[in-house]
Amino acid sequence: MTREDDFLPYSRPLITESDVDAVVEAMRSSMISQGERLRQFEEAFAARVGAGWAVALSSGTAALHAACHAAGLGDGDEVIVPALTFAGTANAVRLNGARPVFADIDDVSMCISASGVRPLITERTKAILAVDFAGHPAPYDELRGVCSEHGLLLLSDSAHAPGAQYRGRPVGGGTADIAVFSLNPVKNITGAEGGVVTGGDASVRDDVTRFRVHGMTRDPRLLEAPAPADWYYEQQFLGLNYKLSELHAALALSQLRRLDEHNSARRAIAAVYDAELADLTLRLPVVAADVEHAWHLYVIRLREPDAERRDELFRYLRARNLGVQLHYVPVPMHPDYRRDGYTMDGLDNTNAYFRSALSLPCHQGMTESDADRVVGAVRSFF
Repeated sequence: MTREDDFLPYSRPLITESDVDAVVEAMRSSMISQGERLRQFEEAFAARVGAGWAVALSSGTAALHAACHAAGLGDGDEVIVPALTFAGTANAVRLNGARPVFADIDDVSMCISASGVRPLITERTKAILAVDFAGHPAPYDELRGVCSEHGLLLLSDSAHAPGAQYRGRPVGGGTADIAVFSLNPVKNITGAEGGVVTGGDASVRDDVTRFRVHGMTRDPRLLEAPAPADWYYEQQFLGLNYKLSELHAALALSQLRRLDEHNSARRAIAAVYDAELADLTLRLPVVAADVEHAWHLYVIRLREPDAERRDELFRYLRARNLGVQLHYVPVPMHPDYRRDGYTMDGLDNTNAYFRSALSLPCHQGMTESDADRVVGAVRSFF
């Protein structure tokens, strides 16, 4: 709970004594990397999201990088990605030599849509990489239909959506061919850092597992030459050191046990905002009837003609120690992407979102009093 004048961030981790104890126990163990806690966390995460397997890595970006490698992305390939996402989503595509093609968002869900991606498909398209923006699941069945028509892979950046559900199915449990989650400190659960790849294809699991250790393996099933003894290992492709330590895995496992509790707390904060801000000239989040939102973010949008006051509202709330934020600068607007020829042409909904959006504090460490404080400040501005 924060005092009235404390800084209230848009998100932060909720660390308990049980989390601390789990990390301390890991530090005192004989193995602090690639040990039993990592295996336990991976098994528990896969079970929680209903996936065939889960592989944990050192960050969400590492997990995206590994997932794109396992998807076979390479030079000449194109991947359709929402323009509204953190740059790491598209960066992972580029790091594997493929080219992101940016799709506009749906104006209501803020995710990509089947109708939005269809015109972007070419003979070079290899995959669609959806993002569960703010914790709202993407329209997976519709996107799956497009992928089936064109022989494409369906990937998901589900960093915002652990515990979310799409039409009764957990996100990450078969909603996409390969799904990626984040354990960053601001996410619904954290490992201090970390990321997770989930899926059902065992060959993808093997690829991701090797990718996090320089492309190396000792697994007898995967070796290309006979092993003369147990010391033998092979580097089979170029990977990176993306291992998740036992300390991070211990914290993530402890946090995973409270995922439902964390998401319930976020839903309660969102419910306060829904009720108390409904009469203002704002566009509040709309949740589709067939999904369960994870509420990683609570995004408001100023209606026209007030949209031009968004930055004024940002400064007003920040001056009151409220850590509002903008998620995100659309990827094609970054200088690195502009230099590569990208523009915001044809991305009308993304442009409109960028001019008017603001994320309010919403996390499991907040109380209803904290939410009331945010509501009071927003109402006083208007």
